Parts: sequence; structure tokens; C-alpha cells
Amino acid sequence: MTFITQTAEETIILGKKIGSKLQPGDIIAMEGALAAGKTTITKGIADALGVQDTITSPTFTLISEYEGNMPLYHMDVYRLDSCEDFINLGVEDLMYGDGISIIEWSERVRAELPPSTITLRLETRDDGGRTISLENWPYGELDG
Repeated sequence: MTFITQTAEETIILGKKIGSKLQPGDIIAMEGALAAGKTTITKGIADALGVQDTITSPTFTLISEYEGNMPLYHMDVYRLDSCEDFINLGVEDLMYGDGISIIEWSERVRAELPPSTITLRLETRDDGGRTISLENWPYGELDG
């Protein structure tokens, strides 16, 4: 499925639609260049999960944990040197637990992600909008 959003608010709304369908244990591998909207769409997903905290990019913390209707683990692996570094963070307990895992810059650790991983690819458009592709999505069409 492919979507086009023109504003940050539209990207957040799409994130809410995605988040409303997610189930415990889902892993979302985010791909996209710097400033493509990865954290923005995560804000919508978090809102749908009932997270009350402000969502920020976990670039320097590597993993941000949020509580909502289920745990949300927001990871940024840009600064990691290897898949081994990713595993050494203890992510297996998070990814195979009862929460939702969102991994920014996931292409760096793709080999460690299960086949059921949902891919969310974000690309900037010349008109300032975003093209957002959802792959390996098991939950059918998004409402609205």
C-alpha cells in the first residue's frame, strides 16, 4: 500500500491509522532518509497506542520506551556499527515481547529482523510531501 501525505498532520493521521491496527509483538522496520518523517509518523502510531508522552527521535538514546495500551519501543539504529551491536542492546526481549517495536534506519539491521516484520518506507517528494509505502502489512486496508 502506498500513501501520499502533504503535511506533518496528515503523516500523523496516517500513523494513527496504522497504530490502531497493530498487535502485540509487531515490528515495524522504518526506512527513509534524514527528515523523511519517521519520527512524525511514529507520533501518530504512539497516539493510537495511548502513549501520553512526547515522542522524540531516539538518535542518541538508541531506544525510547513508552507506556500506553501496550509498550512501544522506538529504536534508532543509525549510530550502530553492526547487527551485533543491535543484538547486544537486548532488543530481542523487546521485539519478541508484548509491545510494538519501531526501528528507524532498519536497513542497517535487516538481517536480524523476522520475516513477519512490517516495512514502512518514507520518501520526501519535490512538492514537500511524503510518499509512504507499507509492505508486509497483515491487517488489510486502512480505514479512511
